[in-house]
Amino acid sequence: QVQLVESGGGLVQAGGALRLSCAASGRDFNLYSMAWFRQAPGKEREFVAAITWRESREYYTDSVKGRFTISRDSAKNMVYLQMNSLTLGDTAVYYCAADRWGLGNDRVSEYEYWGQGTQVTVSS
Repeated sequence: QVQLVESGGGLVQAGGALRLSCAASGRDFNLYSMAWFRQAPGKEREFVAAITWRESREYYTDSVKGRFTISRDSAKNMVYLQMNSLTLGDTAVYYCAADRWGLGNDRVSEYEYWGQGTQVTVSS
């Protein structure tokens, strides 16, 4: 069992930056691939980024490549999402997710554990 708690969301102007954090509790954090998803009002939850458990390989959706960076600190059981050059299209609730022995998939169904989400709002 893994519990995930996100933090770091807020209101930011377009072009600005935010860093989201995800604190994980439970056993075997090192065996979980971690990901960030987001969901905007009226839209389906979509994949943003993932980092694998074995080699910390990173995967990103095309719209955030070059702007967002996912990282993990296994000693602290933390996952981060550094978001730069934010645009209005990045406004959403951001969710942290965990997939035991995962491959960094981009499908919601692959992830067993989810946080409660943190709101990111980008203003013009």
